[in-house]
Amino acid sequence: MATIDRWLLPDGIEEVLPPEAARIETARRRVLDLFHGWGYELVITPHVEFLESLLTGAGQDLDLKTFKITDPLSGRQMGFRADITPQVARVDSHTLRREGPSRLCYVGSVLHARPRALSTSRSPIQLGAELYGDGGVSADIEVISLLLEMLELAEVANVHMDLGHVGVYRGLARAAGLPCDVEQRLFDALQRKAVDEVHELTAGLPESLAKMLQALASLCGGREVLQAAREVLAQAPDDVRMALESLERIAAALAQRFPRLPLYFDLGELRGYHYHTGVVFAAFVPGVGQSIAQGGRYDDIGADFGRARPATGFSTDLKTLVTLGQAELGEPSLAIWAPFDADPSLWNEVRRLRGEGRRVLQALEGQALDGVACDRQLINEGGAWRVVPLAP
Repeated sequence: MATIDRWLLPDGIEEVLPPEAARIETARRRVLDLFHGWGYELVITPHVEFLESLLTGAGQDLDLKTFKITDPLSGRQMGFRADITPQVARVDSHTLRREGPSRLCYVGSVLHARPRALSTSRSPIQLGAELYGDGGVSADIEVISLLLEMLELAEVANVHMDLGHVGVYRGLARAAGLPCDVEQRLFDALQRKAVDEVHELTAGLPESLAKMLQALASLCGGREVLQAAREVLAQAPDDVRMALESLERIAAALAQRFPRLPLYFDLGELRGYHYHTGVVFAAFVPGVGQSIAQGGRYDDIGADFGRARPATGFSTDLKTLVTLGQAELGEPSLAIWAPFDADPSLWNEVRRLRGEGRRVLQALEGQALDGVACDRQLINEGGAWRVVPLAP
């Protein structure tokens, strides 16, 4: 009979052991306190839901990431959440039903059927913040600023921010009247910066539109890109020029608030194109091949839940934040050793110490002190229990 290694975990699924778990929990508390200070309220969503709700408003990528099961009670398909954002959108739109801006945040484990990249976890701890009910640029500036404050709190070094706006490409494609299949092929070519393919796919368009679409592949770089885009896209539809104005306002605000932050603009970057509706942004650090935090505007996400709401927000993996951050999260302090003793005064002293936040490890019957993580002990002197250092 074959032997099964029952301790093995699936690829991309890991357990977090002490003291790393303590560091992650400390970071979680600090970040949620930061969010609380900005007025964001914590919500906790279920790990599993009916598939129709879980994937509402999401693109194909999320569908492919979602583990699917059949509910034995209802017979309906369910899924383990791969992204908490759509769940929070449902809470805002259907459950809370507030008027005006609503600020919500969340943290929890998610499960990916497919990893984001071969080397990444399939069980990240997703952490994020969402602002609903305001379609203005000031809301985008707020959530990007909060993301950057979070990275500063974690002391993640050498962060730079990438910004784009899906409204630029969407407006030009709409004006060109591209068939769906051609628009998708052009979208793919722009993502790969395949200039020859972009020229080929836009060859039959009016010259001005063709040139503007072709220019998107090269409109990338620092803030000077926005000025260049102003000139190249001067004849673009109003919604395209409004998208550029939004990026300029965001760039100006970030340069004022975070003057040392490198900003990179890419008008051909369409991350989340089928999901996002406006500005898209991502934080990167050297040596990491993918973004460490990302987000954008995704208006009308709540329409399928009965109420369309403008929305903007971001998410990150808490474990990645702890790994890359240099903040001092501390190690669990060594405990105080208390002997096994039925003396009621010992029990009262142990309770008092624990009530002060001290760690006290009380021996079980027959347990020896050898090998335990303690640097102090409780001893009885003259009928009173007091804490003394443990001898080396």
